[in-house]
Amino acid sequence: MKKIKIIFWVATTVIILWEGVMPLSTILFAPEYVNAGTKPLGYPDYFAYSLIICKVLGVLAISYPKTPGKLKEWAYAGLTFNLIFAFISHASVDKNIGFMLMPIVVLGILAVSYVYYNKIQDYGQNKLSVN
Repeated sequence: MKKIKIIFWVATTVIILWEGVMPLSTILFAPEYVNAGTKPLGYPDYFAYSLIICKVLGVLAISYPKTPGKLKEWAYAGLTFNLIFAFISHASVDKNIGFMLMPIVVLGILAVSYVYYNKIQDYGQNKLSVN
């Protein structure tokens, strides 16, 4: 069980840093760069702010241990959709392979976090059913 939790927390920490801390620090410390990733793709300025808010809320939901299971599922789904649509946007507009691969790599890490979150939940359920 310890190995499962370590893998979960390593993957989740990467997601926290990439999808939560980086966007939040941009809005707080370098607001002139908030729309640097969305503007070239043709999105309006307000879209970057809504993405940052949703990413931070999603990261909080998946990282806080007492978040209800359904809310965690929605947070994982929201972050997944964000990364899929980031890939599609870059594939459609700028066709930059580096920009296309980054959301796929982060999506893979998010998938590891999700799989190991479910393993932790299954272990807890099996432990409860034995007692």
